[in-house]
Amino acid sequence: MGGPPSPHVEEIAPEQLDHLAYNPSLSGLNLNFNRVFFAWQREGSGWRLSLDARGDRYRPEVQIARITAEPRSLPVYTYRREAGIDVWTVADRQLGESGSRWLPVRDPALYAGQGLPRSGEGDGHDPAPAAPIAALPEGAVELAALESDRLEAILIDMLRYSTNLTAEAVGLAASQGRGLTPLSPAESASAMTRWIRRRTGARMHLVDHSGLGGESRMTAQEMAIMLAAPGVMETLRPLLRDIPLTDAAGTPLPLPPAIVRAKTGTLNFVSTLAGYARTTPGADLAFAIFAADPERRAAASTSEEEIPPGSRDWIARARRLQQRLLQRWGTIG
Repeated sequence: MGGPPSPHVEEIAPEQLDHLAYNPSLSGLNLNFNRVFFAWQREGSGWRLSLDARGDRYRPEVQIARITAEPRSLPVYTYRREAGIDVWTVADRQLGESGSRWLPVRDPALYAGQGLPRSGEGDGHDPAPAAPIAALPEGAVELAALESDRLEAILIDMLRYSTNLTAEAVGLAASQGRGLTPLSPAESASAMTRWIRRRTGARMHLVDHSGLGGESRMTAQEMAIMLAAPGVMETLRPLLRDIPLTDAAGTPLPLPPAIVRAKTGTLNFVSTLAGYARTTPGADLAFAIFAADPERRAAASTSEEEIPPGSRDWIARARRLQQRLLQRWGTIG
């Protein structure tokens, strides 16, 4: 219950499309990765739409967001804030018969306040309406506590599933753990940039902890320098996922020339891979492969399409290049 407060940020990277769930808000209280579950079903000539704080057992409806279907093809979604509510519209011609997806929320504390108490309504609880408070009332007591997983387990999941919110929350907590009080992810990332330089010698410019912001700058060489710094591999490699080496059809090689543990990074017309490879002769290599088509990415950023034409094929070719490089490097002794 103690510790410095976390800054409230409405979205990690404002330049991203409003409806992308991997670009959520951030605060000290985060539920469902700060996403609301949007589901739709055709009913006659109209639609049944719902937004809820979906969990494993409960699906409480929330009042922090609302959505309506409108007769159009594009844009797929529109968004605005109105009286503290996330107001969405969706193009009905994009919905199909039924489906679902996650949408980001911009007031995570109120979302958690509305979603968590209502998860117990089926157990006879009658939750009061959620409302933000500036400070705990006098005499407040802790009723229950739930400890998180160990940091290593959290980081393994973060790296495996590329959860940007986890990266931002862990990064802010690390800065606070060093006695800092950053007012934004950018301030925290700046402190991390300086720490990386002192610890590893790598030069980079980071504007957040997730890598989602387009103003971050880092070369593949500097990433490899960081990965190869003394003591880094022993800490980081166990957290990374196995990357199988495959043939041109994507089938894992029965006798791969290297054992690779690494982190992927994927955006439209961007594909990266960085980590470690243990070669057949027994050498440990640190590597970073960055591939991007800035012109096509910039052109795609003005489109409403989440996956613009050509992006999937481009990424497939970039990943094949990564495979060919790693398989060549696997013979290094």
